[in-house]
Amino acid sequence: MSATAQPYPAKPIRMIIPFGPGGPSDLLARTVGQKLTEAWGQPLLIDNRGGANGVVGSELAAKSAPDGYTLVMATNGTHGINASLYPKLPYDTVKDFAPITRLGQSPYLLIAHPSLPARTVKELIQLARSRPGEITFSSGGSVSQLAAELFKKTAKVNFTVVPYKGNAQAVTAVMSGEVSLVFGGIAQSTQLVKAGRVRALGYASLQRSSVLPEVPTVAESGLPGFEAGAWYGLLAPGATPRPIVERLNSEVVRILRLPDIQQKLRGEGYELPTDTPEQFAAVIRAELTKWAPIVRDAGIKAE
Repeated sequence: MSATAQPYPAKPIRMIIPFGPGGPSDLLARTVGQKLTEAWGQPLLIDNRGGANGVVGSELAAKSAPDGYTLVMATNGTHGINASLYPKLPYDTVKDFAPITRLGQSPYLLIAHPSLPARTVKELIQLARSRPGEITFSSGGSVSQLAAELFKKTAKVNFTVVPYKGNAQAVTAVMSGEVSLVFGGIAQSTQLVKAGRVRALGYASLQRSSVLPEVPTVAESGLPGFEAGAWYGLLAPGATPRPIVERLNSEVVRILRLPDIQQKLRGEGYELPTDTPEQFAAVIRAELTKWAPIVRDAGIKAE
């Protein structure tokens, strides 16, 4: 019997997380997965398959049976940046996946050590132009590094980017004064801002954050259209039947609109876009186009 002829889902669903356990992908997957399990009576099983910036888990998903029983968590790292970092990915970022919807996005907060003599994005740009290459910018991975490179290119300034093993270490380096700036995750950074450990200069979204509404966006501070951060979305293998994709989309979007889910995820700093499959596909295409020249011009290579 074909997958579409069965009362989907008729068995447990596996969601591959192409990263190790404990990160934002896990939080979103488990939050939505619990509600899917309650609604459908079938467990959603989390399968962490980290490695190579998400390539290992993404490849596993791309080559899985397109029957709706294997899903994968995508990010703008796995499905926006990796295509430029890796010249020979073992799958096609667009053709080998069927977009369902984004589960959330978390724009970055541009934060600085309090000793940096700049209190706004405009003051930072002026300072950087007067001290080219002297101001340090930490990064904790490909997405945050490229956010720094995007800022450099858009503002026409030069910083020295200092890589760290992860986002937590990159933020800690700014908090300690080892480095001056970082694009940090909104949830972690908000607590540090409120405690006075770091200074918030700008929010890397087109709208202000509901968590820190007093902080202006980078876009309104002199760099129109500037956006940088992380997003997380749900994909299926490319040939998954359209009725299954639509059922997953409608159910996940319903879950993301529940008041308790909205309260929980927005409290963590997530924005909840709730895309259609077509809208999510357009997001992925736009990300591929956006980051390719940034990766090329910065000369960044996958390690």
